Amino acid sequence: MSEYFIPVLFLIIFIFAIIKRVKPYDAFTVGAKSAVPFAVSIFPYLVSIFVLTELFEISGISSAVSNFLSPVFRVMGIPKELTKLVLIKPFSGNGSLALLTEIFTKYGVDSYLSRCACVIYGSSETVFYIAAVYFAGAKTKKLTAPIIISLIASFCSCVFACFICKII
Repeated sequence: MSEYFIPVLFLIIFIFAIIKRVKPYDAFTVGAKSAVPFAVSIFPYLVSIFVLTELFEISGISSAVSNFLSPVFRVMGIPKELTKLVLIKPFSGNGSLALLTEIFTKYGVDSYLSRCACVIYGSSETVFYIAAVYFAGAKTKKLTAPIIISLIASFCSCVFACFICKII
């Protein structure tokens, strides 16, 4: 049934556009035309996020920060084995997915660590990628407060995820 969702949605939108006397093809091309400059404008931000994420991992800073923060995270209920996932998730969705797969392989998919990792992966977001995309077109460039708030919320979701997995 799910394979019919997108085609049915397009059909509903198309019928709604005809009822509203909007030319769907013209509206689509106008939207696509305005999307191209936006995509070009966010490209430098995305490249910088990808490069910095890769440098963070390759340089060894990720492992050093992970080892340094793991005792603090353990006090808050986050197992040492998940510290790197908590640190990488705000930067890279693909990197955190790779870590999630590694946790599955090493500890098994039904383990406490894997359950925590799944909930952490699903309950937090790639903060810097989202900030780069959403704020690239915004007139304001004051990103410090929104990024700090997002990072705190993301970390709180990680702590809560481990707590929930522990009591369940």
